[in-house]
Amino acid sequence: MKRTGKSRLGAAAALGLFGTASGLGATGAAAAPASPAGEFDLPEGYQIEQVVGGLQLPSSITWDDEGRMYVGEAGSGLFPEQLAPIRILEVANGQATPVIELDEAIEPALVGLKWHDGAFYFTHRADDLTGAVSRATPDGEVELLFQGILDSQAEHQINDIDVGPDGRMYVSVGPAGNAGVMGPSVAPWVMRSPGVHTTPCEDIVLTGHNFQTPNFLTEDPDDMVLTGAYVPFGTATEPGQVIEGVEKCGGSILTFDPDNAEETIETHAWGFRNLLGLTWNEDGEMFAAENGYDIRGSRPVQGEIDASLRVEPGRWYGIPEYSASREPLTDPKFEPPDQFQVPVFLGTDEELGKILGSVIDVEASGLTPPDPEWVLGRHEFNSSPSMIDIAPEGFGEFAGQMFVAEWGDLAPPTNPLREGNIGRQVVAVDTETGEITPFVKGDPIARPFDVQFGPDGAMYIVDYGIVNIDMEMKPPYAYQPGTGGIWKVTRVPVGGVDAGGGSTAGVESMGLFLLGGTALAGAAVAGTMAIRRRSAQEA
Repeated sequence: MKRTGKSRLGAAAALGLFGTASGLGATGAAAAPASPAGEFDLPEGYQIEQVVGGLQLPSSITWDDEGRMYVGEAGSGLFPEQLAPIRILEVANGQATPVIELDEAIEPALVGLKWHDGAFYFTHRADDLTGAVSRATPDGEVELLFQGILDSQAEHQINDIDVGPDGRMYVSVGPAGNAGVMGPSVAPWVMRSPGVHTTPCEDIVLTGHNFQTPNFLTEDPDDMVLTGAYVPFGTATEPGQVIEGVEKCGGSILTFDPDNAEETIETHAWGFRNLLGLTWNEDGEMFAAENGYDIRGSRPVQGEIDASLRVEPGRWYGIPEYSASREPLTDPKFEPPDQFQVPVFLGTDEELGKILGSVIDVEASGLTPPDPEWVLGRHEFNSSPSMIDIAPEGFGEFAGQMFVAEWGDLAPPTNPLREGNIGRQVVAVDTETGEITPFVKGDPIARPFDVQFGPDGAMYIVDYGIVNIDMEMKPPYAYQPGTGGIWKVTRVPVGGVDAGGGSTAGVESMGLFLLGGTALAGAAVAGTMAIRRRSAQEA
């Protein structure tokens, strides 16, 4: 059983660029390369610079009590097959130096990372591929706090981790599957973990709708199977069947005392789809970012939005019975074309046709339908809102707004109807009105996953790196380790001092921007980046 990490904190690690997929064994530090070519679009009065590049699937950043920055490298993508090192690196002086190696201690992916009370806390998969939380001391001692979130054996795993105003830890947990039913779109995960299924936090009563698909667990192409909601693939359900709630449930926010995690786990709220980022504002109000449905699997959904949400304890947020906008999925507008749907049966005998239908009897389950007012920001469908943070007072006109890293779509596997890419930017969300304003977008940032404000008041963006679609692969996602990085955004007052404390006198008035501490002309030249500043009116 994996438990021991290797620490290099304080050691003189050899420096060098990370390799790509062909150099996964690299153990040196990553350095910021010469200016990557490309163009940025961001509001007037702000500047962007690269902190470090060459990272291998970076996921989250955190700072220790001395203000030192660390980044976690995930080790894998959606599928739990290791593609690159799993580790925590210290970022300083344009270098990212490994301090804790986790290849032998955990299963990928490492997603959330938080420094708290002298140690790193992080989310990951355990040896049985269930969702887990561990703690690592700076000297590399790794302690498993808990495991057993069954849903993480599928494509959506345990994600963000943070400390709330009450001192308890909170984690966001994705549900197994697209919309409550295991089907062909999660075949690679089911083949590895046949018992995986969506789990509820409370007892629910099923409608008994079952979805007919080919049985990918056999070699017979004519073998068809019925699968219901909240049960393993190939298991049919009956009307009125009760599914018992579990403590370590999917589609949830779980909370616990970090000093006694296993004994204190509680459900804070549930009924989410793939929930990622968590944060609180100065008033203690909680927010979260959610990836909406896909047009895939046995129960595809034609969604309208992805969402950022206002979170209150005890609420059921409606998934998989309601949309990301918290409207009933029985509304015909959420029905995808028949070509993407499968036959649905009531029980095992009565065929209902190709319908999206309902899988939970909400009234019989004693659930209160969600309120659309719980939706804060209406992000574009498939934009994949990920990690989030609230801007501090010193961040100019955007102070107090919530920033969201939109990782972007994975079409066509997740949406065969989509043309062109969406997301792949950082947006600001007004926490009063829900109005969304694009903030940073640019070719050099491939997949923004995390956005956090550091002790210096600057914004830091973690770029996960390049992920392409390859329909010859199963699952069809081609990751490119070594293409990730961290970017820093600060204010540029005329003749003033930026949020990071550096002098910017004269830079704004010259129409220039800073990259790695060097003023560069706004026009793109070989090996550098151009920047287009938007006025407040354009934003």
